[in-house]
Formats: sequence, C-alpha cells, structure tokens
Amino acid sequence: MLYNIPPEAAGLAAAVRSSDLPAGTREGVNDWKRTGYGGPCPPIGRHRYFHKLYALDAVLPDLGKPAKAALEKAMKGHVLAEAQLVGTYQRGK
Repeated sequence: MLYNIPPEAAGLAAAVRSSDLPAGTREGVNDWKRTGYGGPCPPIGRHRYFHKLYALDAVLPDLGKPAKAALEKAMKGHVLAEAQLVGTYQRGK
C-alpha cells in the first residue's frame, strides 16, 4: 500500500523496491501486516485482487506505516477521483 505518490510519477516498476519509490512516496502495511508487494497468494481456488488509485487534493502527513483503515480515514474529504483495477489469480494444480 502506497500513498503520497507524486503527481508527476509516470508509473512504478514491477516489484518496485522501497528504495526505488518516487521521492515523497510513503508505504503502509498490507494484508500480511508488512510493507512491500508479495504477489498473489490465494488460499484456494480463484481469488480477486483489488488495486485502487486515488487522486487527492492534498499531500497527507506522514502517517508512519498505516493500515488500510487509517489511510482511508486520512484521505476522507480529499478524494478528487479514483480508479480501480480488479485482477483474478488462481493457483495451478
């Protein structure tokens, strides 16, 4: 989970490392209670993954390494636009 990605950032490399994030970008903790990307890991069957991007009217303060709920609370009232990409993944047999 990332926040405060600068508006001039054109994108992120696949599996981008913390040290390679655009200046000012902050990280939050994911479902595994850690920062960074770990790839899909569904327990069984097909699983959906939601990737959300928000355009805000403000740079958020440093929230440390917030969980999703804390970041959403900080964004409240600042969202100008949002996009969502849903991907699915299924483990091979």
